Amino acid sequence: MNPRDVVITGIGLVSSLGEGNDAHWEKMTADRPAPVIDTERFAPFVVHPLPQIDWSLQIAKRGDQRQMETWQRLGTYVAGLALDDAGMKGDESLCSTMDMIVAAGGGERDQEVDESILAASLDTNDRALLLNRKLMTDLRPTLFLAQLSNLLAGNISIVHKVTGSSRTFMGEEGAGVASVETAAARIRSGQSSHALVGAAFQTEHPDMLLAYRLGGQLQQGPWQPVWNRDPSQGGGIFTGSGGAFLVLESREHAEARGARIYARIAEIVSDRVRRSDGTLESRLREMAAGLAEGEGPHLALSAASGAYEATVAERKALEDRYVLRGLTTLTGHMKEAQFPFAVALAALAVAHGEPYKPFDPSEAAFAGSPHSVLATAVGSSHFEGMALIGAA
Repeated sequence: MNPRDVVITGIGLVSSLGEGNDAHWEKMTADRPAPVIDTERFAPFVVHPLPQIDWSLQIAKRGDQRQMETWQRLGTYVAGLALDDAGMKGDESLCSTMDMIVAAGGGERDQEVDESILAASLDTNDRALLLNRKLMTDLRPTLFLAQLSNLLAGNISIVHKVTGSSRTFMGEEGAGVASVETAAARIRSGQSSHALVGAAFQTEHPDMLLAYRLGGQLQQGPWQPVWNRDPSQGGGIFTGSGGAFLVLESREHAEARGARIYARIAEIVSDRVRRSDGTLESRLREMAAGLAEGEGPHLALSAASGAYEATVAERKALEDRYVLRGLTTLTGHMKEAQFPFAVALAALAVAHGEPYKPFDPSEAAFAGSPHSVLATAVGSSHFEGMALIGAA
């Protein structure tokens, strides 16, 4: 054992399945795990919605709640769950020296203002004048603040007093991979002793779905498991709201404070394959082979988006050596939060010493106890990441 081993001591989870580690473990290890979906609000598109959340449990001040949009409240809430789970919440000496790395998008737009500008543009030819007028009358300074990607980290600092160094990465699944990878690298190098890392995604907002739709990535029609989506029905992605935060520590720091350790992050690799060359499948196979411990089969928690070409390539690359569990079948695609969520679920499986049962009938059964689990995130259009999560 190395004193600078990167260990996971806190996990915070929220998805359509519920909130907290116990709720997710119970529902994802059931004999027949079932997704929670909403087929009506955004028809013909399906979403995995947020559960009912009492925000005050992690964000005590109403004023703090009001000045956040749902995405920020969600991320701040999930970060609080992780800090609670690690036994760090409210500990000033730990939180004031804790580093934070957040993977984030660009916030939510003001739908009413956007619609009013579009409607007014139909009645004028001088749209430059119209925009200038709207800038002075309709667009509040706080709207621009709400768009800042690093505002989530700022709110976590304010609410939970996490005031060490702070970094925010943007770039969809790649941001989630880079956030965990960077935090782990800092701990291994001795630059950091403990860090809060994660992301949140709120899909139940028209502009979030519009971006996927314009990119041709949303799936239409009836819900299907992530491995079995019909390419004739769209781009393969059913989105979901949720978030995942992790508390990472060096082994030395965790043991010194008597922390419970779920698992260790043995290694992380990432890449940006030029997918037009048709080499994604072979590169994913190489990445996984470099992380594998011993003979297979091993368990893999895949955060595959459902995007057809990337998801097919991942399954072909891994299914010979790994028993796959496509978490997106149950949670939907959570963008930046995909990779932290996969790492969290892998850590829970290692800590419990039990595998997840198949999430859909096409997945094979897994016999035995998973001493290590592969967590993956292959972006819908770019960026690939894998982490090997091992026993502490």
